Amino acid sequence: MQIRYLLALSLLPQLVLAEETTTPDANMQCIVEPPVPRPAISDSDETEIALQEIQIISNRSEAEMGKQARFNGDVSFSQGGRHIAADEAILDQGEERLDANGNLVFQDQMITITADSLVAEMRNNSASLWGAQYWLHGQQIHGDAEKLEITPDNNLHLTKTNFTTCPPGDTSWLLEAETIKIDSTEEWGELWDAKLRIGDVPVFYIPYMTIPVSDKRKSGFLFPLLSTSTTNGVEVATPYYWNISPEYDLTLTPHYMSSRGLFLKSDFRYLAGDAQQGQINVEYLGNDDMLSDSQDRYLYHWEHRGAINENWRVLANFTDVSDNNYFNDLKSEVQRATDNQMSRIGEISYFEQNWDFTARVQDIKVLGEEEKPYQVMPQVGLNYRAPDFWNGLDFSLLSEVSNFEHDDNEYSTATRLHIEPTVSYPIHGPAGSLTSEVKLLQTYYWQNDNGFEANQELASSVSRTLPQVRLHGQINFERFTSYFNENYRQTLEPQFQYLYVGYEDQDDIGIYDTAKIQEDYFGLFRDRRFSGIDRIADANQFTLGLTTRLFDDHNVETFRFSLGQIYYLEDSKVGISDPINPINNLTQENTSNSVLAAELSTKLYKDWYMSGAIQYDTKQSDNKKSEVTLDFRPGANKLLQFSYRYVPDLLNTNTNESVNISQTGMRAAWPINDNWYLVGNWYYDLNESRSVETYTGFQYESCCWAVRLSYHYRIKTNYEDDFNPVQDNRELFESGLYLNFVIKGLGGSGPLGVSDMLNDGLFNYRKPLYLKN
Repeated sequence: MQIRYLLALSLLPQLVLAEETTTPDANMQCIVEPPVPRPAISDSDETEIALQEIQIISNRSEAEMGKQARFNGDVSFSQGGRHIAADEAILDQGEERLDANGNLVFQDQMITITADSLVAEMRNNSASLWGAQYWLHGQQIHGDAEKLEITPDNNLHLTKTNFTTCPPGDTSWLLEAETIKIDSTEEWGELWDAKLRIGDVPVFYIPYMTIPVSDKRKSGFLFPLLSTSTTNGVEVATPYYWNISPEYDLTLTPHYMSSRGLFLKSDFRYLAGDAQQGQINVEYLGNDDMLSDSQDRYLYHWEHRGAINENWRVLANFTDVSDNNYFNDLKSEVQRATDNQMSRIGEISYFEQNWDFTARVQDIKVLGEEEKPYQVMPQVGLNYRAPDFWNGLDFSLLSEVSNFEHDDNEYSTATRLHIEPTVSYPIHGPAGSLTSEVKLLQTYYWQNDNGFEANQELASSVSRTLPQVRLHGQINFERFTSYFNENYRQTLEPQFQYLYVGYEDQDDIGIYDTAKIQEDYFGLFRDRRFSGIDRIADANQFTLGLTTRLFDDHNVETFRFSLGQIYYLEDSKVGISDPINPINNLTQENTSNSVLAAELSTKLYKDWYMSGAIQYDTKQSDNKKSEVTLDFRPGANKLLQFSYRYVPDLLNTNTNESVNISQTGMRAAWPINDNWYLVGNWYYDLNESRSVETYTGFQYESCCWAVRLSYHYRIKTNYEDDFNPVQDNRELFESGLYLNFVIKGLGGSGPLGVSDMLNDGLFNYRKPLYLKN
């Protein structure tokens, strides 16, 4: 028979720590289950009051009011959020002290403890436990302690203790310490005389260190990164994280490279109010030993974005480097080696329901090119929208004023005003849509011709007025059918477009922000041939396209095929000749139709997927561009992908010569078992008969630690550079061996993932045209 004993004693609120928001993968069997005291704990919220009721339940009791009370057999002590279960307990009401022992379990919102014995001083809300084992809630941290104290200020003091995040019985790593103090407010722990053991072997002694006991940020060293490569030699990086305040933090990374020297990197992040954030990166390598003159190399980067209020938005982005080959030689935190453009933008915008205003400045630095693009200093845009303003008609007005400057005084400069009113009449319904649209393209230029364009005389002022008429329609058919004994809903979506744009000679206008647009199926239905508005091509053409799709019983798209072509009623007379970027040069060929563009994405069978696209010149019987990928994705982190791409007449910016790209590749990611993963990439250039990238990575991950070993062999992009001329010792290919190691629970950089291994290379992984599993 259970006996209930009720008292009213003054106790302080118990210790509470925030729980982590992430949990380990259950497949790794990482979940550590602490014992639960008897009876089961209620999940009801605790109300903080000065006086709280104490409830004691036991099989037998001997008690005298105001003196000692002895309890035996399945003793359960509860007060607020604290619970104690034991075989025996003695409550001294005069001293306000509780002694308990025998199968003892202590639990509150932060921690569960089993111990040999417990003494609780209820006057000052403290407790001491001997022979303790503890588990921190919401985390995998657990360990042993000879003595564990809960202090009056709700902190924990542990003596002759240890902890780990590995399951019980797993000694992959263990941190032993003479003393650990856990601060309940700051949510971090202090350790004295600590030893780190890996597999029962002591590997590191730490006289003093701090560790996080929640997901709250804490200053300290992160795990080092080790690698070796043919260009940088042996590399060791030791990041240090500084939690300056809730609004600011800084990561400092000394990165030593035996072939180059000491590379210093800093990443400062900040919050500006509730809706704005940014970061500042500074990187510096003094006296690069791989360069003939041991030049200094550096990077500056600032990025800021956010909302001032409900209407105003701001954006800033600025990056500068010492030389063209900076990203090719050094592992930066800002850009990848494949990025050769740095955009510097400052922008402020204002948004209302029917109109918006934007002011921006922009400068683009292109690495490896002698010619520089124009700077936009500044550009001001005002856009207005009036849907259904009269009898179903929509009206919009786009307007923009841009001033173009150039660092080289020999280049022309210009101010451009563009106004684009549009009236459209959209008709939409389940059976299809029809949109009629009329635009007036009015542009004014004021140009200062400084004589760079020797073969092109620019007018000091130009007024260009072009009408545009566009009619676009689509019909939606669908039916229910079956293929290969599977039921599907099939759609047939033919669409057409008629486009007319007036002609005007534009050779007296400079090229400031205009380039040709990549052709594909969806590009057939654009109303422009060029980005920007320095050239607006005349047009009198029809576009015909057809798309068909298959949806399964769960309404998931499993097949999509699109085919289309433009039919020219008249030849376009407007081309583009850009002395700054020759890749943009384009003249209109006398042809009756465009390339035939087709795109396909399909689920072939079970876990096999395929996607492809082609632009084919039917008149010349010539492949203008094509790509195809074949994926096998049977489950999470399981992937085999085969790919091929062909791009003709691609400009080599180093030689200004046209080259054809013909590459095939293979990518794989596969779990060997619950802990081991294998990721590999291989890409081969068929024209040059050589590999351009090989990547192999092995990763082991358990619930308490992870390690990754990877090998990388890839082609390097070596630019000509006045700062650092391409030398004989610059290698065309780079190979390297990389090691990443994380002990979870000691403030590492987080679990290593398979997804970032898939993207750790020159070619990022893409699913076939967004088809879902």
